[in-house]
Amino acid sequence: MISRYTKPEMEKIWSENNKFNKMKDVEVCVAGVQAKMGIIPVKAALQIKKKASFNILEIKKIEEKTKHDVIAFVQSLAKSVGSDGQFIHYGLTSSDVLDTALNLQIKEAGKLLESQLKIFKKTLLKKIKENKSSLCVGRTHGVHAELTSFSYKLLSHYYELQRAQEDINRSLKQLEVGQISGPVGNYSFLPKLLEKKVCAQLNLKPEDASTQIIPRDRYARLLQSISMLSSCMDRLSVELRHLQRSEVAEVAEGFAKDQKGSSAMPHKKNPISAENISGLNRLLKSYGQASMDNISLWHERDISHSSIERVIIPDAFILSHYMLCRITSLVDNLQVDKQKMLDNIKISKGKIFSASLLSALINKKWNRDKAYELIQKLSLGLKKDEYLEQKVLNNKDIIKSLSKTEVKNIFNGKKSKDKLIKLVTEHLKKL
Repeated sequence: MISRYTKPEMEKIWSENNKFNKMKDVEVCVAGVQAKMGIIPVKAALQIKKKASFNILEIKKIEEKTKHDVIAFVQSLAKSVGSDGQFIHYGLTSSDVLDTALNLQIKEAGKLLESQLKIFKKTLLKKIKENKSSLCVGRTHGVHAELTSFSYKLLSHYYELQRAQEDINRSLKQLEVGQISGPVGNYSFLPKLLEKKVCAQLNLKPEDASTQIIPRDRYARLLQSISMLSSCMDRLSVELRHLQRSEVAEVAEGFAKDQKGSSAMPHKKNPISAENISGLNRLLKSYGQASMDNISLWHERDISHSSIERVIIPDAFILSHYMLCRITSLVDNLQVDKQKMLDNIKISKGKIFSASLLSALINKKWNRDKAYELIQKLSLGLKKDEYLEQKVLNNKDIIKSLSKTEVKNIFNGKKSKDKLIKLVTEHLKKL
């Protein structure tokens, strides 16, 4: 991933150095267990543990000749150990090391991702608490519908993130597996007990039934769950982008002292963080589809998954982590214009209370269709300076059923506001 969308702490996890370190950890662990089981000399295992190191430039140089990255790595490792280096990688196939080491990287990256997700949820929850009484218009199809509150809007996103978090946790947990099972996964050379002992030392579980590799459905589940998290962030970003349009202007992204919005228009303040997240989501979602295509490999394994996984797995973590950091900052610094929200409520001239009026008339024994048609006629017939409440008060049929006080209570929104505050408060008690 390009440096623009990479945080150093996640970059470190997916660096070549960390990858080879994890591979070394697997090789050293295997040698140690093999020695205890009498498979290789104890002296060799001790030397491997003490001396094993690698040189990335040397690995690349060897790979130019061998055209095989794991052979290049093993040769570099063996060279650092000396004569006992011949027992490195004893009885293993490349994917025993690659997949097990990859899952150690994923485990490490997963902890960082989960940590940032918790920070984002905490930030979003704080914004929900700050806006319990912030009434605004709820929109369907982009059109004013009924009263809601900004907090209640955000609650929907919070619960969505919670579900995404649960999916991420599950998908990471099911990837805490390793394999030391040989060329086609049937332990043809090394005993199954070796795999169990090695995985235990690495805090992993043995793969249920490996081929030459760990089945790719596990990785697809992970990439799908990360894609879902990305889409959750995008849904919130799209909402905040709409609310920042000049005609709406209910929220605004934080704007630094020396920040500029346009090279041509000095007045511009654009929703760049929300737009950035929407754009990155388009890329990240494609990784989920690519991971699905990696499931159907030939027989016990082909290598068609390898090239794409070298890109999509690190990038999925790097991008999703960056997006979480950016949207956390966006929400934390989000400016909420409560007065503008109230002003926008008035734009509909009371029409957003039509459903409440309909229910009130039905409760007064009106025929539903008759009540609906009358309210629709009054609502759609409003002139420039007319408001629905006044039209209702001037309607002889309605006034026969509803008192002026009842009409006023429908249109002042107090009942809706009280109900929304109570609703949000009940949710907050659970969170």
